[in-house]
Amino acid sequence: MSLPFILDITIGLVFIYLILSLLASEIQELITTILQWRAVHLKKSIEILIAGDVSKSDDDNVIQLVNDLYNHPLLQSVNQEAKGFLTTLPRKFIWLLSSLPVQLSLSGQKRTKSIFGYVKNGKDDVRKQKHSAPSYIPAETFATTLMDTLGLPQLVQKLTESRLINFTNQQLDEIQNILLRLKERIDNTDEDVRQFVENIHNEFNQTVESNFQTILADFPKNQADLHTSINRMAKSLDRYIGYFAADMPEHELISNALQRLKVLRTDIFDDIEQTICLKSLRPNINEVVQLINVGSEIQQEFINEFKDKDSEAYQTFQYLSQRLEQFSQKLPPSVVGNMAILAKRAQFKAKSTEEGINILRREIEQTFNNSMERASGVYKRNAKGVALLIGFAIAIIANADTFHIVSRLSKDTAIRTAIVSNAGQIVETNTSQDLKLLREATDQALTEISLPIGWNQVNLDQQLPKTTDSKKSTPSFIKNYLTMVAGWFISGIAISMGAPFWFDLLSKVVNVRNSGKKPAASTHEQATEGKSAY
Repeated sequence: MSLPFILDITIGLVFIYLILSLLASEIQELITTILQWRAVHLKKSIEILIAGDVSKSDDDNVIQLVNDLYNHPLLQSVNQEAKGFLTTLPRKFIWLLSSLPVQLSLSGQKRTKSIFGYVKNGKDDVRKQKHSAPSYIPAETFATTLMDTLGLPQLVQKLTESRLINFTNQQLDEIQNILLRLKERIDNTDEDVRQFVENIHNEFNQTVESNFQTILADFPKNQADLHTSINRMAKSLDRYIGYFAADMPEHELISNALQRLKVLRTDIFDDIEQTICLKSLRPNINEVVQLINVGSEIQQEFINEFKDKDSEAYQTFQYLSQRLEQFSQKLPPSVVGNMAILAKRAQFKAKSTEEGINILRREIEQTFNNSMERASGVYKRNAKGVALLIGFAIAIIANADTFHIVSRLSKDTAIRTAIVSNAGQIVETNTSQDLKLLREATDQALTEISLPIGWNQVNLDQQLPKTTDSKKSTPSFIKNYLTMVAGWFISGIAISMGAPFWFDLLSKVVNVRNSGKKPAASTHEQATEGKSAY
């Protein structure tokens, strides 16, 4: 048996595997699309990531939180669907088929009979099932969506607002105490002095206190950041001190009061960043995340920080605490724990709250990517199992018996030659592993050749030959039948390996078959090459 003969049989066998693998890929892609396996697997993977454990991924709180993530505008924008009656009609049939496995599962009722959750339909709060979802989510989109759903940016804003209100009230009280102390100690017999004290007190109410309240009102509207707000307070106090110094009469107590105002101004407003740091006006990201954990030590510290129940700062923080308590009841404990770990890591690297939020977002992105890598491995293993089942089914339905195929290729020269010729043309015209082009090329090749597969009488007679001897017919039939089943099994495994694998192998075998000793160049070509060398 010569080497070219063996290569021809190998090319024929690989070519048949390639054709059947293309069919298997088409069937698997169709099943994947109808049942939305990629989107379903992605959502379940996110539920496992949120829960921190596979056994807890079906908890109500986990499902609810992931549904909230999928209802976020950022994730909804990832999932694009065509509109129109003719387009949605076949999709409705696909939605029906894809919903059957969920409805038949034990967790179907928990998921409101839809793996992708629901959407609110109008103002009546009617739940409408979602029939589709994205099969891929960028890591940065997931991180931003999760932080926004947890309310971390809003939590930073509200906490900063509460602390700014508390800080502003403290400074106003300090100034007020200086003025009241001056008023108590001043001699009221001097009309000019008395009138000055009354005027500066009114000026304080009309200028400083009014400006500070305006600044506080602008902060939650995002009209000014924390640094700008405190800088505006400093300028307002500067104007007041200037007015105080310009109109004050010669008096020791008034001079002392002015000096105290200047000291207060220098101590608090000269270095704004230092004041923000010392007064903890800008909360760090670890504190923000720990606030989600209702009942934690950090939350208790914040509650103690806002003691005056009549103050605006307390009311702002109280509203925040109530919202957090309601939210925490729906939040899976694993989310709080995982976020706390990531927040601590982010805090070590961050120099400001804004930087801490960005670092936390990157930490979430990295965690999501790591989780999706593991989920991708699981999906590939599951897809491989499905590919094996499809491969076995195709091998049986097409009667693709490897042993019979090899036997026919070794005996039938016409089939072997036709297959080798078409295989060579396909390899030459398709340098890339484009499955669509390969399907078109193989479909054209199948019109010209007849493959040694199928349940026709010719194949069956060769696979299960009849013997005239009745004593030997039964054992021989069993042996042939077992050989045929073993051939199906081998073909099924081969088909599941995928079309790209067999096309790559076919290219290599064809190249080996076509390779040979390079022909010598003609005398004219050698002369031409010699001239071009100079």
